[in-house]
Amino acid sequence: MPMTTNTSEPCLTLTSPADILAAVPYLVGFHPADSLIVIGLADGQAKVAARWGLPFPPGTLEPLVPLVAREELAQIVVIGYGPGERVTPAVDEARAVAARAGVEVAEAMRAEDGRYWSYVCDSPRCCPPEGTPYDPMSSRVAAEATVRGMVALPDRQALERTLAPVTGSVRTAMRRATSEAVADLTAALAAAPDPDVFARRFVTDGLARLHAALDAGSRLSDADASRLGLDLTVIRVRDEAWTLMDDSHAALWEDLTRRLEPPYVPPVATLLAMAAWRAGDSITATIALERALTADPHYSMANLLMHALQNLLSPGMVSARLPTPAELDTAMGEAHIGWLVPLLGCLGESDPACA
Repeated sequence: MPMTTNTSEPCLTLTSPADILAAVPYLVGFHPADSLIVIGLADGQAKVAARWGLPFPPGTLEPLVPLVAREELAQIVVIGYGPGERVTPAVDEARAVAARAGVEVAEAMRAEDGRYWSYVCDSPRCCPPEGTPYDPMSSRVAAEATVRGMVALPDRQALERTLAPVTGSVRTAMRRATSEAVADLTAALAAAPDPDVFARRFVTDGLARLHAALDAGSRLSDADASRLGLDLTVIRVRDEAWTLMDDSHAALWEDLTRRLEPPYVPPVATLLAMAAWRAGDSITATIALERALTADPHYSMANLLMHALQNLLSPGMVSARLPTPAELDTAMGEAHIGWLVPLLGCLGESDPACA
């Protein structure tokens, strides 16, 4: 699965293949293995980086062609991590796609067990058959990246763990708070004389809770987090968060992605994915979408964003099509009980937390 990262900030100075190899973990957020990395260059600077796990089916790299044109890339660098029989076909495909896109391959190499081999250099003086040793951990580039606040985790699994569900007493407390929120909402709905009046009030209150959470900028209590999780299952409330998207909201969506019970994860994980993608971190965005689709494989917004990431689209292409809150109200019309169908389906489960 591809993962793209905006690499424009901060800037690292790379002067050799070893420098490139030392920089890659900081560009993608972890030390890759069994991976193909493509770095796109424009005006002498790395503009985007994309990663695919190896092996992958033929045709996987075709989205590179429109990416080259859209980002006005002048060169690309291709790095494969792993054994030659797995890396070489992927590098060959990347070079063929680059030729179709009309972009120069500045360097193509394979890295394995602390050595690298170039596919574009055949001089034994600088590119010996046994490979060239390199140590990304002791590199000047690694030190420079660390000083600039960049982080490279040991592997992708370590990055996944940063978004893993909470456990222990925190999970127990959230499960209890969710059960209470569901019970309260079920009772209120059962007592409501007019379901549509109840729906209008639910959406109004949900929007107010959303705005309060976004403005607070602090960790929500278990009760508030659980109730906001219920609110966001309603598309009108989720889309309000979508249209108000700001980089400062990512911490809220990350916290809720980890804390909410599984049925309530897809909306917040998808919002986290969009926030991360907007910030240039498509690695985290992809992992967040995996969390969303594990909980609900049919969640349409998560599938839409995953498709965009797989095709190396830019977040601006999605953000430009977002409606304003006023346009959402016009499109949705007056609130009615049908707005609450996704939530009602969850409330109908035998387990009050829908876990």
